Amino acid sequence: MTPPRARSWGRSGSAPVVRVRGRGSGRVSMAGLTCYKPGKRSRTFYSVREYRGRKGEPKGIGWRDLRDLLVRAHIQLGGPIVLVWDNLRMHLVEPMREFIADHAAWLTVFQLPSYSPDLNPQEGIWSLVKRDIGNLAAADLGQITRAVKRRLKQIQYRPDLVDGCLAGTGLIMDG
Repeated sequence: MTPPRARSWGRSGSAPVVRVRGRGSGRVSMAGLTCYKPGKRSRTFYSVREYRGRKGEPKGIGWRDLRDLLVRAHIQLGGPIVLVWDNLRMHLVEPMREFIADHAAWLTVFQLPSYSPDLNPQEGIWSLVKRDIGNLAAADLGQITRAVKRRLKQIQYRPDLVDGCLAGTGLIMDG
């Protein structure tokens, strides 16, 4: 694992050193939805997947995972979804476009401009997660996954953080 790096406080003149193993043992992939509705509590939905480098194992989040995340959000929210997302390759694959077309009754999709992470409130959520695990010296991939899931669960119960991610984009909601 390549250890995440972040700044912290240390004694003046001596940088703290944390030893970690240098071998790669996988990665953690995340997908998420940040949901806003005027007059309602902001919500976030997520999916986390580990990749350990085993033969036949998916390397990251696929279009089926995104589909399942959208269906889960639709069921829990109990209404139509207007989805605004970036141009990630997985968002544009043919099976995903077919899914969107087949479910046009409750799913409307708008694409963000080609490179505009500053307009995507979900990037703020990822920033909060990465900041929390920045100095984590994990012994294995499972420990990183648990830390990521724990932080995402904490964010789910803090709608003020989710609202702050929308405010950070400079976008406003008319309601």
